[in-house]
Amino acid sequence: MTYDILCAGFPCQPFSKAGAQDGLDDPELGELYKDILKVVRQHNPRYLILENVPNLEKHDKGKTWEHIEERLRHEGYDVKLGKFSPHDFGIPQVRQRVYIVASTGSLKDFEWPQPTKGKTSVELYLTKNPKDAREVPDQVNKCLAVWQEFLNQVPAEEKIPHPLWSMEFGATYPYEETTPIKMSLDALRKFRGSHGQPLSKATDIENLLKFLPSHARRDQSKFPDWKIDYIRKNREFYQRHKKWLDKWIPKIKEFPSSLQKLEWNCQGEKDRRIKQYIIQMRPSGVRVKRRTTAPSLVAMTATQVPIIAWENRYMTPRECARLQSMNGRNGLKFLPESDTKAYEALGNAINVKVAALVAEKLVGKATAGPNGHQSPQRIPLLVRAGQKVYTRESA
Repeated sequence: MTYDILCAGFPCQPFSKAGAQDGLDDPELGELYKDILKVVRQHNPRYLILENVPNLEKHDKGKTWEHIEERLRHEGYDVKLGKFSPHDFGIPQVRQRVYIVASTGSLKDFEWPQPTKGKTSVELYLTKNPKDAREVPDQVNKCLAVWQEFLNQVPAEEKIPHPLWSMEFGATYPYEETTPIKMSLDALRKFRGSHGQPLSKATDIENLLKFLPSHARRDQSKFPDWKIDYIRKNREFYQRHKKWLDKWIPKIKEFPSSLQKLEWNCQGEKDRRIKQYIIQMRPSGVRVKRRTTAPSLVAMTATQVPIIAWENRYMTPRECARLQSMNGRNGLKFLPESDTKAYEALGNAINVKVAALVAEKLVGKATAGPNGHQSPQRIPLLVRAGQKVYTRESA
């Protein structure tokens, strides 16, 4: 079987900033891009469109992308890489992804689609108080109430650290020149760990981990500069507001580590009422965003589905589909019946409109390849989401 275009994605976990970033060394997922190369060698498609997380380009100081690009060029393809998010094209979802286009012909005259950069609003994609929406559970609302108490006490002129790591409030362990894991237990005993807990309570190195923030437990000789900067800003914030923070800390300690962190993406807003915004409970923290854009849909669990806080509910699968530009007459036709599976599929998907724009630019601009085929004017576009396949016509 032969065909003109191959649209594919390979696992992003080894390259994502949210993971261990083992890259091509990941024993299970790191080299699955080679399966795409096997298909390429077997069928020699005229065009390729590949997608992954934006960190793929810079992973391992750019060496990962250099390796993959070299392999594609070795197979006889001209290659280009670009980064786009749906919100670049008027769709209210921040979901930046790397798009890799390749052609057996020259891409010298290829031009990426031009972002429109217009104003966006999530509310235009929502149904008001839908009957099938899941309510936010009491435990989550309790956590949000604790964070609201925090926001109420931060002075209006004070910038909230981003990200805010409450575990650094009261911590004194060394972090600039070394890491706690590389220090002896005796040397650490005079310092304090997460939320100011005395490290002298640790009975051994393994037990020590319970007293350290999760971001300080990796076995590394030195923290990266970005982490050092985050820790410093959080500790400085604590010193400025120690008096009231010491009374607040016991309340946030009741929740899991991921909920002890805050990503306040509403800097400059006078209204700090958390229930006025869109919220997402992520491993990196409680993410709060303006109503202009939704956070990136993820495929992990249903608990990470965006929360429409002013209606005290989660976003529905139908609304998530709209954010993936699957909002046409048959846009939900192939979604799994289970909401959990539907959220997973949509979190794994790429945005249909963005993919279509890239594909149309590629097909319209690439020159004829060695086999003499001319660029077709319009081709079906396949987008894989989980175990389902969406076509442009059905979306």
